[in-house]
Amino acid sequence: MTPNKEDYLKIIYKLGGFEKLVNNKKIAEALQIAPASVTEMLGKLKRENLIHYEAYKGSCLTQKGMNIAITMIRGHRLWEVFLIRHLGYSWSEAHEDAELLEHITPSRLTVRLDKFLNYPAYCPHGSAIPNPDGEIYQTPLYPLTMLPLNKTSYIRRVTEEKELLDYLQETGIAIGSLVQVTEIGAYEGPLTLNLEGKLIQISYKAACHIYVDETPQT
Repeated sequence: MTPNKEDYLKIIYKLGGFEKLVNNKKIAEALQIAPASVTEMLGKLKRENLIHYEAYKGSCLTQKGMNIAITMIRGHRLWEVFLIRHLGYSWSEAHEDAELLEHITPSRLTVRLDKFLNYPAYCPHGSAIPNPDGEIYQTPLYPLTMLPLNKTSYIRRVTEEKELLDYLQETGIAIGSLVQVTEIGAYEGPLTLNLEGKLIQISYKAACHIYVDETPQT
């Protein structure tokens, strides 16, 4: 199994391919590659019984493919915890190096890493870490942009994109922070946040990738 194939399986999983068909365009956009390359790779994955593929409709993972994708995600998120907690990595640095480490981590190392870290439930960016059986328990969340004005909630997860992660850390965003949206600029303008008692501004685009509790606190 090559790292390239593993990346395909992981992105199909993240796009919902564990329960529905994901079209080629979404896969190409997520991996930032040409659609023709996606079609070629999906053919290979289908022949190896890693995906179900329907022309003009999309792909979803077989059980075999799903097991590999979850293994990648589990290793990635455990490494992120380790790199940030013990080596002082930033959010984006941890994500970047975990992308490499996830492909070369044997199962016994994953098991010992999990134990060493005292079995964390979430990665530093707030995504749930699959348990050894491959089950993922992520509580329902919704984008910060949907939080009613002046309602209080908690930041629980952010999307893992390098530039976004650097931007959020620079503004002081952290998982578990108490947050209120006090103002939203017109035409998807910036959001003014009360973050742990400090007023900051972030772009509307960034706010769409910050997720808070489903039920806002009062």
